[in-house]
Amino acid sequence: MFFTLYCLDKPNAQDVRATHRPAHLKYVDASGEMVKLGGPLLSEDGADMVGSMLIIETDSLAAAQNWAAGDPYAAAGLFQSVQIHPWKWVIKGPGT
Repeated sequence: MFFTLYCLDKPNAQDVRATHRPAHLKYVDASGEMVKLGGPLLSEDGADMVGSMLIIETDSLAAAQNWAAGDPYAAAGLFQSVQIHPWKWVIKGPGT
């Protein structure tokens, strides 16, 4: 099952994001095929990273929540909010 993770940073948290970005990218890379796509959300002018959006594949909402909680960004307290939702990949999805 696929899940979307929509994570918004706390205000003025660019330093926290920059400090923990290498560990976050290593965590994502170590997750192998679980992470289908993702990247940072940007400020309106595109100058700053202000959050993250990922699509992951795992067996359950609980597993998606556990994966999100293990992200170094989450451990560093970067996020103001994290929304995780089951998601159906319809357009240009695997097997289409």
